[in-house]
Amino acid sequence: MDFYGAYYKAALGFRLLPRNGPTLWLGVAAVQLAFGVGYVFLLNLQSVFAALVVLDIMIPLWGLMIELPADVRHTVAVFSGAALALNTAVCLALRLKWFYYSCRYVYLLVRHMYRIYGLQLLLEDTWKRIRFPDVLRVFWLTRVTAQALILVYVVRAVRRESGDATGGGADSQDFLLSWDVFWDLASNLVISGCDSTLTVLGMSAVISSLAHYLGLSILAFIGSTEEEDKRLGFVAPVLFFILALQTGLSSLDPEERLVRLSRNMCLLLTAILHFVHGMTDPVLMSLSASHVASVRRHVPVLLVSAALFLLPVALSHALWHHYALNTWLFAVTAFCVELCLKVVVSLLVYGLFMADGLSGALWENLDDYVYYVRSAGNVVEFLFGVVMFGNGAYTMAFESGSKIRACMMCLHAYFNIYLQARNGWKTFTNRRTAVQKINALPEVRGARLARVEDVCAICYQEFSASARVTPCRHYFHALCLRKWLYIQDTCPMCHQRVYVEDGGRGRAPFSNDDDADEPPPGAGELGEAAADGAAGGGRAMAGAGGGGAPGEPDNDLLEDNDSIEYDEDEWGANNGSTPLEEEYINDDTDSTEDA
Repeated sequence: MDFYGAYYKAALGFRLLPRNGPTLWLGVAAVQLAFGVGYVFLLNLQSVFAALVVLDIMIPLWGLMIELPADVRHTVAVFSGAALALNTAVCLALRLKWFYYSCRYVYLLVRHMYRIYGLQLLLEDTWKRIRFPDVLRVFWLTRVTAQALILVYVVRAVRRESGDATGGGADSQDFLLSWDVFWDLASNLVISGCDSTLTVLGMSAVISSLAHYLGLSILAFIGSTEEEDKRLGFVAPVLFFILALQTGLSSLDPEERLVRLSRNMCLLLTAILHFVHGMTDPVLMSLSASHVASVRRHVPVLLVSAALFLLPVALSHALWHHYALNTWLFAVTAFCVELCLKVVVSLLVYGLFMADGLSGALWENLDDYVYYVRSAGNVVEFLFGVVMFGNGAYTMAFESGSKIRACMMCLHAYFNIYLQARNGWKTFTNRRTAVQKINALPEVRGARLARVEDVCAICYQEFSASARVTPCRHYFHALCLRKWLYIQDTCPMCHQRVYVEDGGRGRAPFSNDDDADEPPPGAGELGEAAADGAAGGGRAMAGAGGGGAPGEPDNDLLEDNDSIEYDEDEWGANNGSTPLEEEYINDDTDSTEDA
């Protein structure tokens, strides 16, 4: 009950809250009665037992009213709590069977949801149903509001006592706060708002709400409808809470806690800006690649991209102007520079696609230029990841080492260094392999290309300069086929292998001679059957092998697993098994059907 009593007594000369007397008794009685009524309704006690429970709860208050010694009051409170605990144990013992079936029902329900939806969706659904973020948010806002009212009341009382508000305008000035006073009050509220792990969770819930609505506003402004981009309200509070645990925010002194909180907020701001860039980049690429002509669609995304470039520059300039170089400032600056680099790469790729759309002709080197720009950006981003790992290692070794920081460094090394390097190398090898496959295919030009009288089956554009011919006698642009070969090594039309390796050396299945433009016997039937199979759903693909050239085995078209498709009913019939969901429901649930 001594809520900041010493501070208020030093400032005002008196205490705001009573330490004894009828006011204190009534306050304690109201709290005790609230707990007693909640206990009675929770366990659904009978009227006689309910009266005894309320009487037991009020016994410690009687010791306070008659001013018993402190040790006696403590003993009375202990016995009162023990009686209440014994009553709770008896109630649970009488309902043990109900408790067992309830626990079993919950277990079966959780197992069913885990098998059907997975662990992540199970946790998200439980998190939403218990409304834990809402509880934390209401708790934190209520606490901060109560502290703000008390602090404002103290400031006004101090003004009246010191005679600051005098003259005719005293009443109006009494409600106004100067900037310095307002800053002190806000600082005190923020410091007290993260003084424990529970209050840090409450502040995280408030940040979650703000980040969620910020993300929705940006998505509505740029015209995006991606569901994955709506997770800013989940990412931001998790990052804030991890930073708070990593730096030991709640255990610091008040002044140091305010400084550390401001630094964590700067890091959180850069992380949010990176997430916003991840939201805008797909929209920017979609507008440029699809050659959308509406200026109104492009302007919002370009404005957000410009803001993502200018905000990190302004933040870095302000921090370098007020602070000396240290590991924290180095980390924030690295994140800002990395974000600016990402924005520049996105705008360069956007410009390349827009230039391709305005040119009107096929730009065969476009894919190479886009790859070079993105590769340069990824390499620099990878180097930044390595540098940040070194900065974190230096911080852990010489400044503030902790187990949480070590775990975060391990995650950073795996996701931002190892996976990025592996994915980059995989992309490079895929491109190199695709180029080798394209170079191994015959190329058709000139008069022979004019006799084709067909279009590329990938982009549906005519052949202007040259075309590549697959072993199955299908014609494609080299650029289009190369993009397809990044994904799989089969023909887009009939799913035959485009490239065959023989004895460790790549070779084309047929030579590039003058008769290359003449289809082999049965090729027309093969193409028609493949087209019919693509239109019908894929099951006729196995029957297309009968129309191939004589002497070819019937299963040539089935060399690649990607060309085999099954119907769900056929799959269940062939394997003689039922889906996991049906098996679980038949085993663990009671089904009733009407006759």
